[in-house]
Amino acid sequence: MTYAKTGGAAGGGTGWHVPEEDLRAYARGDLAAPLLWSADTHLAACAHCRGVLAGAVDPVALDAGWDRLDAELDAPRPGPLESLLLRLGVADHTARLLAATPALRRSWLGAVAAVLLLTVAVTAGHTAGGSPTLFLALAPLLPLAGVALSYGPALDPTHEMAVVAPTHGFRLLMIRTVAVLAVGLGLNGLATLALPGYGLRALGWLLPALALTTTGLALTARLGPVLAPSLVGGGWIALLVTAEAARVNAGDPLAPFTAAGQGVSALVAALAAGLLVLLRDRFDAGRANAA
Repeated sequence: MTYAKTGGAAGGGTGWHVPEEDLRAYARGDLAAPLLWSADTHLAACAHCRGVLAGAVDPVALDAGWDRLDAELDAPRPGPLESLLLRLGVADHTARLLAATPALRRSWLGAVAAVLLLTVAVTAGHTAGGSPTLFLALAPLLPLAGVALSYGPALDPTHEMAVVAPTHGFRLLMIRTVAVLAVGLGLNGLATLALPGYGLRALGWLLPALALTTTGLALTARLGPVLAPSLVGGGWIALLVTAEAARVNAGDPLAPFTAAGQGVSALVAALAAGLLVLLRDRFDAGRANAA
């Protein structure tokens, strides 16, 4: 049996109407095909049956349905990164803050990958007996820049959201830092694999990268998220220029990439990490001022 439309009636109705018991079954979701299909078509043209259907629906359930629909329409759709984090058990507000991190966006990651590819291409063009100086000099700056982009009102478009998030400022900083470092160091590591001719010398960027990043974070508590990494990056470039001027033989590694230089980088990273922990409450003070 179906509900046939037989002609116009007053108020836009039809000559046939869906029986009330079928409308109640329709409201409960119990009406089976083909009556369900016919009822759908009939209700689109019959104001009378729509009125009867409205009276047959539990108003509490109807309001709850509208609320769920509004929430579904208003809720932003999680992107691939946020969906992955949610599947891994990350809290929804933490996943949202991580997904909004500028240094985890495709534009930034694409730029980093392009810079690394260009640097690897230039470095690989030299003889394997030399030193991958250009790559070693540039690679430590990329994680520092990525972390700098992840915190602070000047660079983070979601800073206001982060300020009111139910998360300790230092914890938020560490969550984003670990995420950015994991991605940044991973890209650097993949680029390193493209330089097999240099062996372990191509890994000389790792400890300087950690030293620059931790130093930049420690100074951020006092100097802010723009000035601190800028000074650290400038200091690194000045150090390389000085080391280049002091180098005797062109084939020798620069001082930061010698065994002694690597030891100094590890020490600086450890000291900066300790200072960062001591100054951790300053990040919440900065959030309170921003709020």
